[in-house]
Amino acid sequence: MSEEIFAKGKLFELVHLKQEDGRVFEVARRAPGVRLIIHDKLAGKILLTKEFRHELGVWDYRLPGGKVFDSLDEFETFRNSGNDIVDAAKAQAINEGQQEAGVDITELSLYKKSVLGATVEWDLYVFETSDWQLRVEGQELEVGEKIEADNWISYDRAKAMALDGSMKEERIALILLQWLDQRND
Repeated sequence: MSEEIFAKGKLFELVHLKQEDGRVFEVARRAPGVRLIIHDKLAGKILLTKEFRHELGVWDYRLPGGKVFDSLDEFETFRNSGNDIVDAAKAQAINEGQQEAGVDITELSLYKKSVLGATVEWDLYVFETSDWQLRVEGQELEVGEKIEADNWISYDRAKAMALDGSMKEERIALILLQWLDQRND
């Protein structure tokens, strides 16, 4: 199947995939992202950030995270390198833990890869950790980011928030519900 980039911005590109029978399948592609499930087993709590989401015009509770690559060009260079995307996502998850959540992560494991769909390629790599410590320096937010990071929510409350819409990123809310259901601490 041949691939042709039909249109390209900084974060999204439209890709035409030519099928063997001549039809064209169109896909919107975005570089992948990461999310972090940072939890405290002893306290039975999880860290949710509270971030002002301009697209929604409201504050939203989220799992900390961000982009693995800042542009499609960086993502394309990486894809052509032959390196493992999980390694790149893991490194960025550790960075996001420091920058957005204000935690240093010692040990991290991939919990799940979330694939958005057939016509929009935007994978999210969700990592989990209970091996972390708060950073003395705190967060390292980028200019314009409004993120509160000291929101330690009980597992039961986090479940309720995922179900009542307090978490607006719905596919990540579902993954958090799955994680909460499967945990055995």
